[in-house]
Amino acid sequence: MNASMQSARDAPSPSVAELAGQAALTRVSLAFVAQRINLYLRFGTPVRVVPIDRRRRVALFVPSAVFCRIRWEANDYGTTRWQLMVMQACTPWDVAQRIPGVQPGARLLLHAEGERRVRAVLERIDAIEARDIAATDVSPAYWHTLGNRLAARLPLPEYGAARHAAWLAGRMLP
Repeated sequence: MNASMQSARDAPSPSVAELAGQAALTRVSLAFVAQRINLYLRFGTPVRVVPIDRRRRVALFVPSAVFCRIRWEANDYGTTRWQLMVMQACTPWDVAQRIPGVQPGARLLLHAEGERRVRAVLERIDAIEARDIAATDVSPAYWHTLGNRLAARLPLPEYGAARHAAWLAGRMLP
């Protein structure tokens, strides 16, 4: 757990009324039940993490924040589901996809289902972070391209320093 998530987790729990007042924030449900389900953030910096009980919590993100949620499920016979979603938080008035556990919704940048595809995306995320690029700062177009290449079973593109510099330069244009 990184330092920002630790400090967000240690903040006092707000009441339901306070959460309702923060309607512009995207709320992402997270959970952990040993050997059954693990819904967690791979990357992303929530403004706050609100514990619900010892197994569940809610991460709150400001609009435009990019984050990755992984869902792993199992039963008595082994793993039943691997899912990875890279999403961008939005306001209730933006166009967004409805995603279970994400309120009011988010822009889905990448969706991977199945162990092989999820592991392939995790390798790309690790490679990006190995280049000292924060995964939250990666171009949304790259996440879209990665998802499309996964779906088409084509080779996955690399995200290097040159591509990142071009994305940052384009963001600075008026």
